[in-house]
Amino acid sequence: MRNTLHNNPPPPTLTDVVTTLRTLGKAELPAQLARWLDELDETGRWALLKLVTGAMRIGISARLAKTAAAALGDKDPHEIELMWPGLSPPYLDLFAWLEGRGDKPVNSDPTPFRPVMLAHAIEDADFANLDAADFSAEWKWDGIRVQAVAGRDARGHLQARLYSRTGEDITGSFPDLVPSLHLPGAIDGELLVLRDGRVQTFNVLQQRLNRKVVSPKLIKEFPIHLRAYDLLGDDANDLRELPFTERRAQLEAFVARLNDPRIDLSPTVPFASWEELAAARADPKSAGAGDDADAVEGVMLKRRDAPYLPGRPKGPWWKWKRDPQIIDAVLMYAQRGHGKRSSYYSDYTFGVWTRGEAGDELVPVGKAYFGFTDEELLQIDRFVRRNTTEKFGPVRHVVHEPDQGLVLEVAFEGLQRSPRHKSGVAMRFPRISRLRWDKPPREADRLETLERMLISMTGS
Repeated sequence: MRNTLHNNPPPPTLTDVVTTLRTLGKAELPAQLARWLDELDETGRWALLKLVTGAMRIGISARLAKTAAAALGDKDPHEIELMWPGLSPPYLDLFAWLEGRGDKPVNSDPTPFRPVMLAHAIEDADFANLDAADFSAEWKWDGIRVQAVAGRDARGHLQARLYSRTGEDITGSFPDLVPSLHLPGAIDGELLVLRDGRVQTFNVLQQRLNRKVVSPKLIKEFPIHLRAYDLLGDDANDLRELPFTERRAQLEAFVARLNDPRIDLSPTVPFASWEELAAARADPKSAGAGDDADAVEGVMLKRRDAPYLPGRPKGPWWKWKRDPQIIDAVLMYAQRGHGKRSSYYSDYTFGVWTRGEAGDELVPVGKAYFGFTDEELLQIDRFVRRNTTEKFGPVRHVVHEPDQGLVLEVAFEGLQRSPRHKSGVAMRFPRISRLRWDKPPREADRLETLERMLISMTGS
């Protein structure tokens, strides 16, 4: 990586670059970057520019990095996973411990984030290998997964934080919930909006998400609520190794001690067979969800003897969502993907028909970049390249005429009003479920169909 010109200083090391970028002032950075570029050869310049622009992506998951760190020190990856949230780059204490040069890192944060446990989507074939008696069931609420943690600092003062499922501190966005966390403990649950005792849909909750300024009016109009699923810690006691039934019993006692109207228990769904649970999933209103049924996404299955394990272990937890909504839409625009898909057109904007001034026209209603197989990706990519009519920067305009184009079967979880879209609606969690090579674009769905679906979902 060294420039071969005479009298050039040695090229910077990775540590040099990272340290300098973190400490140098903005006004001094351009000159420093110019000096580095002079010192590096072609490959070194490429690596430097990738690093400083944040484009150094090589497709390695955080889980793989933790597994590799565990292998370095002959440790259990689970042990690394549990301590990871208390660590920060450049992880000097971690590597000192892994290499036998130091003690095991200790997280002294009184309100630490615990890595969340996730569920696998259950398939019909899975039920044959599962015994209904081994599982407990709860409603799967259409909110956002959070972790509410309270603990005492070295001076005995109680602190509270709210984390997203990825460990992001979102306490500032929901200050109205903090006073409710007045006992030391860690709750895993769902953040919802509760009005007049009824859980609102995700469309309503969105009014509280990603807000930099939370006004008293917003708090009053969209009162936040925590529905508790699990108890990961009670004061200084780590409960994650206990079986779910014991954690659930302690959760019930903990919520009772909190005795706060903003926090309640996620109710269990009684069932004795998979057939009974299927009937409850199909009709939550009659199976105990009552007026909250519109905010139910499906059911969660949890093995009664399962500990709380970070990541997505297969077997202990399953999610059984209600059947998604499905429409046929027409591919309109495509962009290249990221990481492993950067060579393929894998991000798709699709639309449905509506009446325009000059007759029927397509209006975008969503964008999706998953749901298809690798083979289907190759087919769509080939279609995009052969049927591009215009290019707008990274975006390709793909032919979409009544008798020429590609119809996509799109599955999605919900709809909402959207002034940003010409169609006036936007989909929640859209994904490509099937390629309809057999269907001409003129037979794709119309905007009126989505309007009727939206009214049936929201009443407006």
